[in-house]
Amino acid sequence: MKLKSKDMKLLLYLFLFGFVTLSCDNDEIDYENEEVQADYEEKYRPQIHFTAEKNWINDPNGMVYLDGEYHLFYQHNPLGTNWGNMSWGHAVSEDLFHWEHLPVAIFPDDLGAIFSGSAVIDKNNTAGFGENAMIAIYTSAGDKQAQSLAYSTDKGRSFKKYAENPVIPNPGINDFRDPKVFWHEESEKWVMSLATYNSITFYGSANLLNWDRLSAFEYYEGLPYGVWECPDLISMDYNGEEKWVLIVSTNGAPNGGTGTQYFVGDFDGNEFIPDNAPYPLWLDYGKDNYAGVTWSNEPQGRSIFMGWMSNWEYAGQTPASVFRGAMTLPRELFLDTYPDGHLIVGSKIVEEINVISENETGLFDGQVTNNVNLDIDAPDAYELSVSISGFSNSGNILKLQNSNGELVTIGYDIERRMLTFDRTESGTSNFSGAFRKSIESPVDFREEMLNLQIIVDQSSVEIFVNGGLSSQTNLVFPEEIYNELVLTGENNSFYADVKFKSLKSVWK
Repeated sequence: MKLKSKDMKLLLYLFLFGFVTLSCDNDEIDYENEEVQADYEEKYRPQIHFTAEKNWINDPNGMVYLDGEYHLFYQHNPLGTNWGNMSWGHAVSEDLFHWEHLPVAIFPDDLGAIFSGSAVIDKNNTAGFGENAMIAIYTSAGDKQAQSLAYSTDKGRSFKKYAENPVIPNPGINDFRDPKVFWHEESEKWVMSLATYNSITFYGSANLLNWDRLSAFEYYEGLPYGVWECPDLISMDYNGEEKWVLIVSTNGAPNGGTGTQYFVGDFDGNEFIPDNAPYPLWLDYGKDNYAGVTWSNEPQGRSIFMGWMSNWEYAGQTPASVFRGAMTLPRELFLDTYPDGHLIVGSKIVEEINVISENETGLFDGQVTNNVNLDIDAPDAYELSVSISGFSNSGNILKLQNSNGELVTIGYDIERRMLTFDRTESGTSNFSGAFRKSIESPVDFREEMLNLQIIVDQSSVEIFVNGGLSSQTNLVFPEEIYNELVLTGENNSFYADVKFKSLKSVWK
């Protein structure tokens, strides 16, 4: 969860606490009589990204795999398109793209609203709720934030709250939330990463019910100040060596507002020690990737990440009618080495995107010395693979535009080794002065070639640079999807190879 100051946050929590205790009856909110109905044809509605059927969403929560299903819970207001009445929405998927909406899973109660958290599969019945019980660990956000449990023995279709909640009471701080839990095999205990203002505190437990504080991680050198949120500590393999990555969401992102940074290091079951690196390192340099975490119990052992596709600078102001908010596409995280020697986390779209991909076709292959206009026939969404080499100088590389004159521009700065994304003329943007911006991300060259994977939906553009060594996720709000590609060689000669795939709607 994210608001602008601790004082405002506390006042809103108090207000929300009072509201939900009046609104709840047996832990349920009555919203079935709403007249507003889901509309997957509405303007700006993503066709390949996850959205709720209607109303507000933000942080992904409780992402866990069980018996052939990826579960996605998420921060959700069942009553409207603005933040409030925080509950856990719920959907399941067999392929990470086609989602089945399920009823709201966890409602507010007398401990407060249901803020962000995680879910695990208790394979060995450590908590006593049953073998393979799905256990949700979340923040109860009443007058003070605390950590609570709910459990399901029917594969997430219904949850019962633990009678002795909270399992970790508030120790006397305002920002105490977003528990992410995993089983640490070496020390044979559950480990919780918890956001505690501008630190991450680790807790350990044998049974998910009784928790002991293990340690706290803080890092101030050169980092933007702000409340840390939505931590995730994950084990990853790099050339046969186990490394640990600590993901943290915060203010102070490189292009303004909120973003997701990470640390690479080691974890011994009690304490996280970061490697030396030029922190802050960012998982995504765009404006619109926040509060993301990874799936628990992923069957192939992949670190699959999904974030909330927005920015707290304007999340409550983006155009909305039936719905407001979407998730990024699911991404597999990987480790690589930056040229100066430190490890970085890259990301690539999961291979399951092939289930919605048409056959790849070539759009262009040759030298670009003047503008080259190419039509794009993909009414739902599409993917472009663009390889650029032989730059003569810095400048624009391509534009994506539509017949209304709405466009985004992608360019490259050779000396600064930066990819630029300009959405100043992208479509509707007058809802917030923080939205209209030229956005930059660093480029790590392995060869003297720039490879871009660009995925375009109705209201977003995601760019993966050189195999995902850096990325940008940016919202756009055009009247219609960009259906023309312009290679801008007028002032910048280069060689280009462009391939195209149409992506089918996952909702129609």
